[in-house]
Amino acid sequence: MYDSFSYDSPPLLPELIPFTGFSDAAGAVQRLVEIYQRNTAFIRSAFDDYVAGRLPAGQRVRAYYPAIRIKVRTYQSVDSRLSYGHVIEPGTYMTTVTQPALYANYLKEQIGLLLRNHSVPVEIGESSLPIPLHFSFTDGKYVEATYSDAHGDALRDHFDVPDLAVTDDAIVNGTWQPRPGEPMPLAPFTAPRVDYSLHRLQHYTATAPRHFQNFVLFTNYQFYVDAFCQWARETLAQGEGGYLALVEPGNVMTPRGADAERSGQDPARAPQMPSYHLVRENHSGITLINIGVGPSNAKTITDHVAVLRPSAWLMLGHCAGLRTTQRLGDYVLAHGYVREDHVLDADLPTWVPVPPLAEIQVALEQAVAEVAGLSGWELKRIMRTGTVATIDNRNWELRDHREPIMRLSQSRAIALDMESATVAANGFRFRVPYGTLLCVSDKPLHGELKLPGMASDFYRTQVGQHLHIGIRALELLRDMPRERLHSRKLRSFIETAFK
Repeated sequence: MYDSFSYDSPPLLPELIPFTGFSDAAGAVQRLVEIYQRNTAFIRSAFDDYVAGRLPAGQRVRAYYPAIRIKVRTYQSVDSRLSYGHVIEPGTYMTTVTQPALYANYLKEQIGLLLRNHSVPVEIGESSLPIPLHFSFTDGKYVEATYSDAHGDALRDHFDVPDLAVTDDAIVNGTWQPRPGEPMPLAPFTAPRVDYSLHRLQHYTATAPRHFQNFVLFTNYQFYVDAFCQWARETLAQGEGGYLALVEPGNVMTPRGADAERSGQDPARAPQMPSYHLVRENHSGITLINIGVGPSNAKTITDHVAVLRPSAWLMLGHCAGLRTTQRLGDYVLAHGYVREDHVLDADLPTWVPVPPLAEIQVALEQAVAEVAGLSGWELKRIMRTGTVATIDNRNWELRDHREPIMRLSQSRAIALDMESATVAANGFRFRVPYGTLLCVSDKPLHGELKLPGMASDFYRTQVGQHLHIGIRALELLRDMPRERLHSRKLRSFIETAFK
């Protein structure tokens, strides 16, 4: 990471904190927290001076992101069963870090794996990547000030602002190219890319990033939200499952306990993609997000949730059944996708297969069996495993049927929807374990359209069961060893050490 700015006079900087070696992960994370807190406080203090008119005209202010660096000099043997936690070859690797307190558990795990697998110190210090003013305000706080342009004053004359050149997905997309002498990336995202998404999450979901849990359900129906919140409150009242609280949009919180009272204030306006968090220690609970309809929404939210490095995410939605043998209310467990959503074509070409992940597939099938009370041959009565086609045209039925029917038949698709392939493909792209379990809500090819009266009866009988299958699947995944859950299928032959 290099400083791309130059000035007539040097910027005002806090005292440099040089790179120092650490052999314990906790100490390394603590140093990251110290650097980040000091440097963001420095920027905020200078901004207060600017607002009060105390910052001299033309005086630039700057502070840098903290960074993690490791230097590996040998091709030492690494356990081939590991999908992450080690570098691919000798060299210098580095990543910038933001909000390390939020990521403390994740960073301790990743740094601890590096220390164990390479037996060399991890270095912590300051990078040369400036922290933008906007990103020094965290957790829903915003830059709000009035400043005059009469004297040529502007924020960018004094402070760094977000730079899209370092806020992209080149690392995860496999298109990153190093500059001469630049370290190889150690993590999938740069600090500004993470900051950007943390602020977007607050905007889209109306809850702070600190409330998000490691196991995520995506849905596109309010019915699932209502059922989730009801179940969450009942679970908290009974004190079951190790859950501590339910957090809703506006950071409204309902703690555990039969007499617990809801605290906080609902947002003035409903967020675009509201999120609900059933909190557990170490972020091991469940987050549910209503993403709305369409692949664009699915890409938008997964682009941002990915920076939290969740352990797994699942799509629970409704679909059009394409086979005459399917019934309304049957389940579809996706093991492949026809990607005609198009929103990811520039990031993940359609020729790239999105494979099923065995760990996710087994957990979903087991959850269906447990919740539905069926097994073996009987389970096939209500669930089919097969290819799901995802499209970007909700009214595809109004087109000439010959071409789409031929393509669906050739693909062996058994269901059609608008979000599943996007969620799965972004999981593959971002190295987040993914899965899809859909529920057949109509069969347009066979004259069974989704009509209001029929839909109401369907929702009443199936939503609760479908939701609980998703919850149970995530609980099964939570009990799985982490190194087993993060499949090697998610990793290429040129990868970052951090998952």
